[in-house]
Amino acid sequence: MLVLCAVLGVVASYCWRVLYGLDARGVPALGVTAFCAGLAVLAGAAALALRRVQDFAKKGAACILLCGALFAFANPPMQTPDETDHYLRTYAISMGRFDFDAKRSYPEDVNELVAAFPGAWVNAHTSAGVGTDPDTHAEQPYNTAGYALKQYGKDGRVESTWDSFTQYINWEKRDSEADSVTEPISFLILPFLPGALGMALARLLGFGALGCLYGGRLVNLLAYTALCYAALRSAHKCKPAFLCIMLMPMSLYMGASLSYDATLLGCYYLMLALLTRTEWDDRTALGYALACVFANGTKPYINLLWVVLPLVVRKSEWKVRLNRAVCTVLTLAGSLALTLGVEQYGTLLRHNYGTIARQGGTAVNGGEQLLFVLKNPLRYIAVLLGTLYENNGFIGQLGLFGWKDMPVAFISLTAPLVLLGAVLLCTPAADALGRRRTGWLGVFGLVYAVGAMTAMYITYTPVGMVRIVGLQTRYFLPVWLLLVLAFAAVARRALAPRLTAAKAGALAVPLCGWYAFAGAVLLFQHYFVGPVYTIYK
Repeated sequence: MLVLCAVLGVVASYCWRVLYGLDARGVPALGVTAFCAGLAVLAGAAALALRRVQDFAKKGAACILLCGALFAFANPPMQTPDETDHYLRTYAISMGRFDFDAKRSYPEDVNELVAAFPGAWVNAHTSAGVGTDPDTHAEQPYNTAGYALKQYGKDGRVESTWDSFTQYINWEKRDSEADSVTEPISFLILPFLPGALGMALARLLGFGALGCLYGGRLVNLLAYTALCYAALRSAHKCKPAFLCIMLMPMSLYMGASLSYDATLLGCYYLMLALLTRTEWDDRTALGYALACVFANGTKPYINLLWVVLPLVVRKSEWKVRLNRAVCTVLTLAGSLALTLGVEQYGTLLRHNYGTIARQGGTAVNGGEQLLFVLKNPLRYIAVLLGTLYENNGFIGQLGLFGWKDMPVAFISLTAPLVLLGAVLLCTPAADALGRRRTGWLGVFGLVYAVGAMTAMYITYTPVGMVRIVGLQTRYFLPVWLLLVLAFAAVARRALAPRLTAAKAGALAVPLCGWYAFAGAVLLFQHYFVGPVYTIYK
């Protein structure tokens, strides 16, 4: 198997060089071939090692950690949504700065890293114009959007993220300096602590700004992996569905970044896993409450919806010393207390920020937008449906990375099929959640999706706009998990499968693990290898 993986690595690197003109970029072909072959061998060795692990949760966590590490390096710096702000805030915390000062600066290498890697790198380097077709000699428009490698002229130079790495690595040899950056408009501390620990460790080992970024990503990935492991251990039913959504390229892309979505997604998956348990004891209720409170402290208000979910547990299944209503009220109180505490902390400990402009500009007004929705409910329903239509229901954008500027078409096309495979793997009778719980979870998924869209419409979208601005597929990852659970209940009755839960678990690991590995390789390919958009002048 290892020899086969090495051969496949060599073939893959050769195909990339032939199809995407890798040699034209001046990258040594032998080095790339050796890298691809080595990566394939390591993947094969990891697959063989995982076969010896029998525990489903441990095997799943190992896949998450290994594939997530690939995503951490396949994703160029600052290319996760808002990662520039997250990087600067995490870096400040790693230096012991637990307050917020808009006039406080960073080391020079941080300035150079931010200058070399602007957020939304693909969009920032996109050009449009009119060129001449080499065959018909007719003028035709061109647009390089969606391509991370952009070649100008038939034999011209290719611009890519590799040029940004070169710019950062050689910054000390240049005469000019990058503009100084200051602390961002971000006033959270708690969700950035894992990344800050990784940055502090990287700095102790002598790494600079770039090494700190990868150190923060890897420790953030460890936190995501730990939460996913806890979720897989806690889930009593539908474990393949949880592993599938955890190993989705979009989940790993966020989990292996500096974004607070790494721990937030882990909390979502843990809470839903606890809801598959047949009985709730004190530890279950406490774990759910802590995850819910943390999620609300990270992204406030919309996550208050998660407070009510323990009410779907039947009284006969509730073995907690406090009744469901009291636990719900206490979780709500803790969530609101942390939310308000975080807001007050961010207000009291900020300095030199002045008046902070409304996100989205002056055309955004939450009060007026809410009034518009209440006065025009049918119009708003049309806005919801139109936004879903324009974005392929967001389930067709599971391969849209970067700041919605780096599409990987293969993942967008195949991710729904992988989710369908997870549906089929959750059809054993032992994985049935029950009609009541499945129904209420389905209702919650619908309410949560509409709530997330409405929140973005009110807080981020200009008043009366015909579409919702700022929505991204990552917001809907827990919704897709609930969708899988709902469809599995339907498929279980329609198909009458003979698949056992043990066999489903054994099939889920290679299916989802290799798909995650392929996602990391494809993301690396699109950012560093090709395809190349060629402009004929």
